[in-house]
Amino acid sequence: MTTKPPTTDVLVIGWGLAGLVAAREALAAGRRVIVVDQEPRTNLGGQAWWSFGGLFFVDSPEQRRFGIKDSLELATQDWFGNAGFDRPEDEWPRRWAEAYLQFAAGEKRSWLRSLGVGFFPVVGWAERGGYGAIGPGNSVPRFHITWGTGPGIVAPFAAAVEEGERSGRLTVLARHRVESLIVTDGRVTGARGSVLASSGAERGVPSSREVIGAFEITAKATVVSSGGIGGNHELVRAAWPERLGTPPAHMLSGVPAYVDGSMQAVTAAAGARLINGDRMWHYVEGITNWDPVWPAHGIRILPGPSSLWLDATGARLPVPLFPGFDTLGTLAHLRRTGHDHSWFVTSRQIVEKEFALSGSEQNPDLTGKDVGLLLKSRLAKGPTGPVQAFLDEGQDFIVENDLESLLEQMSRHDGGELLDIDTVRREVVARDREIENEFTKDAQIGMLRSMRGYRGDKLIRTAAPHRLQDPAAGPLIAVKLHVLTRKSLGGIHTDLDGRALDAQGIPIPGLFAAGEASGFGGGGVHGYRALEGTFLGGCLFSGRRAGRSAAAAAD
Repeated sequence: MTTKPPTTDVLVIGWGLAGLVAAREALAAGRRVIVVDQEPRTNLGGQAWWSFGGLFFVDSPEQRRFGIKDSLELATQDWFGNAGFDRPEDEWPRRWAEAYLQFAAGEKRSWLRSLGVGFFPVVGWAERGGYGAIGPGNSVPRFHITWGTGPGIVAPFAAAVEEGERSGRLTVLARHRVESLIVTDGRVTGARGSVLASSGAERGVPSSREVIGAFEITAKATVVSSGGIGGNHELVRAAWPERLGTPPAHMLSGVPAYVDGSMQAVTAAAGARLINGDRMWHYVEGITNWDPVWPAHGIRILPGPSSLWLDATGARLPVPLFPGFDTLGTLAHLRRTGHDHSWFVTSRQIVEKEFALSGSEQNPDLTGKDVGLLLKSRLAKGPTGPVQAFLDEGQDFIVENDLESLLEQMSRHDGGELLDIDTVRREVVARDREIENEFTKDAQIGMLRSMRGYRGDKLIRTAAPHRLQDPAAGPLIAVKLHVLTRKSLGGIHTDLDGRALDAQGIPIPGLFAAGEASGFGGGGVHGYRALEGTFLGGCLFSGRRAGRSAAAAAD
């Protein structure tokens, strides 16, 4: 007996944030929806669930309360100075950037508030730049943390999907791995692939790839929202551009193993064009997770501006490559040293004030919306509980009471044999001499003093300037840092309706893309660099566009 393949109006491949948003929009338009993903149901929400929940807004009430003067014009200047669009195929990414900036300065915040999403009142200042006015970086603080972090931003869209299931208008098919798109007379009409064995793996933990069957789904419109390649180090290295130096031999993963890029070839085989694969976003402040969930699990330190940053040999990084200023500039510089790690030398006082850890699970106060815990951990003396756990258990942390002991332990650490200890000593002593005076030629010291002019930084993100060797600020701390994979900035070429484009720039009927799979829109809305807080926002915006367009195409 032949079983007829299930049929739907809109098929969504991938249940990360972009896919959930697209599914919600299609449901709102009265369409029937099927959502498929290769992972167990425990992973609904994808990477977004694990995120810190940072969102980029322009001229928000939170900014205005802190006296931050932002505008669409300033944000546009920053975005395009950051992006560096310079390719013919950047036409649609440029248009996506303009549209997204309008969204971030307009209805984005009110739309999320209408869905019950709230925001931490202190606005963070990520990607501070340090170059000229039209160079990379945010001119003002724009990083808004979702109250509830990643789970908080996923919640309303997951709830919409669950309500769709209850009403019988939406079906979620876990453990369904798409291996090809069905193309009929030039139109994408669904997908087929393998059914994987049921898995009880917890969220983020790798699941089996045992195949127990096959499936085929027919759809009037198909949305690819399958994420990027950050969990597949082979693909990351293959796409690594020469401008960022040589790819690291050793990397940590900032995303689960299921972020494997498997849908890229599948979508290309259906005729879609992939662009800007050499544009990527990886961090250089990665630390080995002492309590890992997925293979090579790393956590990013979101640093304030005060730690002394040294390469693997002990040489100080050049201006303006200070902590939190220029992610890709720092990555490119460090890759050209020929070594896969670098070091922070810092003090406990700086760690207490300035070290935050990326990830919903590393921020139980914000994730749990626990005001009492926030007051005890975020605003009280001492590091947060998760930071203290890394100080106690993390293999990349060295804590000593004096500089000579710290230097000795650094030299004994894996990779420490590359250090010129005399150089490290000289850098620390010279930095401490400079900070004793009100005036300084040290650009980092000047910048951190300037940062404390912003109330948000002074309150929770920038320590009072002090000597690293000041006993009252101690003990001294060294942190070994690794490259941490994160985001693909290129992807499926799409127009502003989220329609996938072929090699001639013509929309492929029935095929749409959203989220990281589409470079967060257009095949590369960020250009070469991101301004932070724009990844989740890109999922929201591209998911809305693709979901609405797919729903219209399903008429």
